[in-house]
Order: sequence, then C-alpha cells, then structure tokens
Amino acid sequence: MTTTTTPRCPSRPDRPDVPLAIWPVAQATAQWQRAGRYLPACTAHPGKMLPELARRIVTEYSEPGALVLDPLAGIGTTLAEAALLGRRAVGVELEDRWVALATQNLDHMLDGGHRHLAEVRQGDARRLPELLGELAGQVDLIVTSPPYACDAGVIDKRAWLAGRRLCPDDTLNYSTDRANLGHARGPAYETAMAEIYAACHAVLRPGGHLVVVTKNTRRKGRTLDLAGLTVALATAAGFTYRQHVIALHAAIRDGDLAARPSYWQMTQIRHARQRGEPAHLVAHEDVTAYAKNQETADAR
Repeated sequence: MTTTTTPRCPSRPDRPDVPLAIWPVAQATAQWQRAGRYLPACTAHPGKMLPELARRIVTEYSEPGALVLDPLAGIGTTLAEAALLGRRAVGVELEDRWVALATQNLDHMLDGGHRHLAEVRQGDARRLPELLGELAGQVDLIVTSPPYACDAGVIDKRAWLAGRRLCPDDTLNYSTDRANLGHARGPAYETAMAEIYAACHAVLRPGGHLVVVTKNTRRKGRTLDLAGLTVALATAAGFTYRQHVIALHAAIRDGDLAARPSYWQMTQIRHARQRGEPAHLVAHEDVTAYAKNQETADAR
C-alpha cells in the first residue's frame, strides 16, 4: 500500500510528521487465519492478534535472525509467526493459563527446525530486564498488543439471549485476578502501561523498534483514544514515534471495504445510536511504531 505523510498536528507543533500506511491484513477472517494452525483452545482467549498482522509487523520491522519479544504474549501469536519467519522469539506472560496454552501452540505449530527459536517465560512485563537476563539490551523488535482498557470476554450469545451475561465471568479481562492489567482502567491503566514501556525501553537495543497494536474503544458514550495515549506513554518512556499504520479488519473486495461486524458489535452500535451517540463500526486497529535512538539510550 502507498505510504503518505500526515500533516503536522496544529496542537502539537513540536511533533514531527509521522508516515501513515494502510495494511490489508484481514482478507481472510481471523478464524480462517488460525484454522488448522492454532489449537482450538485458543478461542478461550478474549483478545488475540491477527496472525497476518503479526507476520506483517515482524517482516517490516526486523530481519531474519533478529530477536523478537512480546511482553504480553497471550496465546503466543507473535512468537509462533516470528519463529516461522526465522526470527528468535521470546514471550513474557503473567497468567499460568496462557503460558501453558502459548507453549502448547508453539509445540503444535513449529516443526523441529523452528521450535527451538521460540519460548515463553512467565512473569510480569514490568520486570522485563530481570526476566530476560542476558538477553536484556539485545532485543531487536518488541511487538505487543496490550489490553484495551475496556471489558473483554468470550461472547456466549445463547446465554445472553436467555437473560444471562453476554460473557461468562471466567472469560472476562484475561484473568479472574483483579490485579491483572486486563482489569485496569483510567489512571491505573496508564501507570501500569508506562511502567511496561519503560521496561521495554530498557531491554531493547539502541536502534531497535517497539510496535504496539491498539484499538480505540467507547465507554459510557465517550471514545478512549488509546492510540494517542499509547504515543504519549511510549514517547515519555524515551521512544521516538516513527510510523502509524491502519491495520484493516475489513476485507478489500473490488475496491470496497467489506466489514465483518459481529452480532455484539452491531448490537452495541445500534443501542448507542438509539441513545443519540454518534457511534460507528470500527474496522481497523492502530499500529504505532517507535524507535530507541542511540542518543536517547545514552541519556538514560
């Protein structure tokens, strides 16, 4: 896709122009991208990165043999796709359940020529230097998709139609532990993510890249500009904002966008419009890319 340049923001004249690109990463549905490759148990995770998006990020921002880190590894999508592309990959994940599933996915997806390239370590992403040990400072690329500071769960449409909760309690926000980042909102979320980005800066080599996938959400009628918040937190941690990508979750068909909204998305939009809120279907994720410059590293 053609890369263009965004105009300088009038409210932030100090911020340099950032190239903008569009990636069509959902020509096939998420289910088809995982079918026959990922374990069926992966449907239990409420927030999974598109495999094609993970592949595109790894390909664009690293070379074969590079060391790729996902500090919020989930089911291991980034790790599996990076290893299949010939990169070394390390994931950090807090929850026992997802550590086990990510490991099983790697065993299932990677043959003997690739399995040694990827591993999962259990721990808190705010402690990356300690968890990575000798690898700290050698990471070439960090790829991650943090929680979106909103409720995330596995939808049970039948239960909802029967008057029960749309998402069972044990599927909400990645963990039943309220201390998990998936439950954080507002200032608590910002503080935790600031600590994670600082840890990412500490383990990334000078010249390396951080790439973060987010999606703006609505809560109580207001839009949370998670992409903007991510830019602010990452730059405060010492990163230089280099690129913004629109990762399409709609397919391109004969020059038109073919969105695939879920029943839940359409229901939420309809209810919001009935309340007078100007809600629209969101058919993309924001991919923001950053660099760790040598001068920034030296200053810290």
